[in-house]
Amino acid sequence: MDKNIYEYNFALYNGKVEMNDFLNSLNSQEQAKIISYMDKLVELLNIHEFPNEKLSKYLRDGIFELRVKLKNTTSRSLYFFMSDKNVIFTHGFIKKTEKRQNMKLIKL
Repeated sequence: MDKNIYEYNFALYNGKVEMNDFLNSLNSQEQAKIISYMDKLVELLNIHEFPNEKLSKYLRDGIFELRVKLKNTTSRSLYFFMSDKNVIFTHGFIKKTEKRQNMKLIKL
């Protein structure tokens, strides 16, 4: 592995690779799209550009999410960086609902 380029891998935790489980739960088109976005992420990193927030967003504590719009929903894949330019994907999920914005609490 060339240490001058970023690569991605999937985390192994307690004998499971949850990212594989997530990808296997999707159809082949969805799998291909998410993998192509992972490839795009490392391409951008390798040319020293960080993706915009539509593709990737910093959450907290060194954790980022890769966002992929699918047909009727959005996929989120969580990842972090290793010191040797490894991007490690831990798991993914489908965003089911939109966050409610501009809601005010009303006291009764």
